[in-house]
Amino acid sequence: MTPTPRWLWLRVLSFTLLLPCTIVAFAPYLWIVGPERVASAWPPDAAHALGFVPILLGLGVYVACAWRFAVDGLGTPAPYDPPRRLVTRGLFRWTRNPFYVGIVSILLGEAALFASRAMLWYALALAVAFHLRVLLYEEPELRRLFGDAFERYAAEVPRWLPRLTRRARRTPA
Repeated sequence: MTPTPRWLWLRVLSFTLLLPCTIVAFAPYLWIVGPERVASAWPPDAAHALGFVPILLGLGVYVACAWRFAVDGLGTPAPYDPPRRLVTRGLFRWTRNPFYVGIVSILLGEAALFASRAMLWYALALAVAFHLRVLLYEEPELRRLFGDAFERYAAEVPRWLPRLTRRARRTPA
């Protein structure tokens, strides 16, 4: 395996600060929940603190996926700097879109942490937007770039939620 250049990690970090951090932190805290509510919700009671579980899981998913994009795909999560190779290892073995699953998980955790119905609606709206982006842009683009390799991958790995059991790999006739 070729070592990943440092500049690639800087590109991953800069994109993460630009878009995912805006989606899961800056926008919700400034415009949806509000800085006053964030401050008043600290420290959270036991019920609201359960929101940390999906937040931490979502963060772990995001970091694991960014790692795979850089190491296996030689690219970033940024649409303007995508992986050069189809990424099918790690969490991508279980779902084709773990990045989005992780981000929605973070937002659902924040909705619980801040007991915010508006955050819940925001998370659901983003889930719908992610689904439309995947259907209308990402999957057609992956088919164009990776052809049969993506078709085989899409046939084996579900778009969103992992299967509880792995499907047996089909062997060519």
